[in-house]
Amino acid sequence: MDSISVLRRSANMRQIRSEDTAPELVVRRLLHRMGVRFRLHVAGLPGRPDIVLKRFHCVVEVRGCFWHQHANCADCHTPKTRLEYWQPKLARTRLRDAANLRKLRRQGWRVLVLWECQTKDQSRLAGRLEHFLGGT
Repeated sequence: MDSISVLRRSANMRQIRSEDTAPELVVRRLLHRMGVRFRLHVAGLPGRPDIVLKRFHCVVEVRGCFWHQHANCADCHTPKTRLEYWQPKLARTRLRDAANLRKLRRQGWRVLVLWECQTKDQSRLAGRLEHFLGGT
């Protein structure tokens, strides 16, 4: 049983951002410090990727571990209530992510998927970004 009312839960969920999330801001600040310039949420690309590096023809997707169901992650879980709502919703998100990833790759974009839990260690994150951008 949920410990708060349905109305309060709904209000809480409306407050969750889809753009400019804390993990996304960490990645953007790091890229900026590296001297890399980028575009945000480009509408013409499949899924409106979080970060688009046109010069490198690369896309960086920063995904929340819960919302995008990061496998084997402590932050990824299925809610205990309203399974009839959450299971299809989270499954649709995973399917949409996979379809957008395929479309981007077919269009010739290199894609790096970063998970929320991977943004906590900034030195390791910087290494991943440098490696990814160095492969162009």
